[in-house]
Amino acid sequence: MKPILKLYRGYANEQELIVMGHVFKPTSMEEYNFQKKNLKNATSVIKMFQIKTQANADVYLKHNNSKIHTKTLVDGYFKFCVPLDQDTNYGWIDYEVSIIYKNGTITTKDSYIRPHKGNLGIISDIDDTFLVSHTLNPLKKLYVLLFKNVNKRKIYEDVVTHYQALSTAGREKKEEFNAFFYVSSSEWNLYRFITKFTEIHQLPKAVLLLKDIKTSLADFFLTGRGDHNHKFDKIKHILEFYPNLEYVLLGDDSQNDPYLYEAICKIFPVTVKAVYIRQTGSTKKQKIINVMKNLETLNVSICYFKHSSEAIAHSKSIGIIA
Repeated sequence: MKPILKLYRGYANEQELIVMGHVFKPTSMEEYNFQKKNLKNATSVIKMFQIKTQANADVYLKHNNSKIHTKTLVDGYFKFCVPLDQDTNYGWIDYEVSIIYKNGTITTKDSYIRPHKGNLGIISDIDDTFLVSHTLNPLKKLYVLLFKNVNKRKIYEDVVTHYQALSTAGREKKEEFNAFFYVSSSEWNLYRFITKFTEIHQLPKAVLLLKDIKTSLADFFLTGRGDHNHKFDKIKHILEFYPNLEYVLLGDDSQNDPYLYEAICKIFPVTVKAVYIRQTGSTKKQKIINVMKNLETLNVSICYFKHSSEAIAHSKSIGIIA
């Protein structure tokens, strides 16, 4: 058995490249199988939260014909923040990371985005924003996560149309896309599940910024719950990392998205162009309506919507999408 090296999509600006991943201890457990159904799917999902991470493992990033060395943190997580030379490449760019095991090398590739110069960055929540997750009903949320495999999970109608339009908004060349980020309170354990879901439904390729990995069954029952400060910190970091982009923020009213986005808009009064909040219950919430009205006083365009068709019409009306 060999240790497992997992990479995640990274991102870069004009000065810095950031890529990250995890190293896991050798295991005989199979990876999450996307085709398993019912109880077998439940077993597979639970196993994603029973992994063992490798602390202090040596990790090497291949960059500009040199190898940069770091070590994993206590939870097996590693992150390279390296200066970027004046590079002319934009869009999605491949990168390579390796670990040494016994006398051999384990190498994995993924990609990072360096956005084309343009005017839009899109930041979206995941659960109940585009992936139907039933956050307001914890038992149903757990049931769906356990017993519905990735092919059976539902997406909101017209989300894909809206997101694809945002991805290409303002782009003249077909191969150029706006920077997309999916920021969630879900843990890194669900990374492969989420990326697979977005690929199945042809959602824009995005950088995922998730919560610290969980390694026990007790943690599994609290997945996606608890403190949402991590989301605020991640979103704030993105806006600081790309200060010259204008942002569209998409979330829902099942948890704290409206309040997080309100705080972000207050800190970045120039760069947030629009905020979209999906209504997850049968009626709009007065507290959310108040937040949205407050955002309007900051000159942020707002849309509190039940159906994505409303969000699409709004994006057209303010000229974000054609």
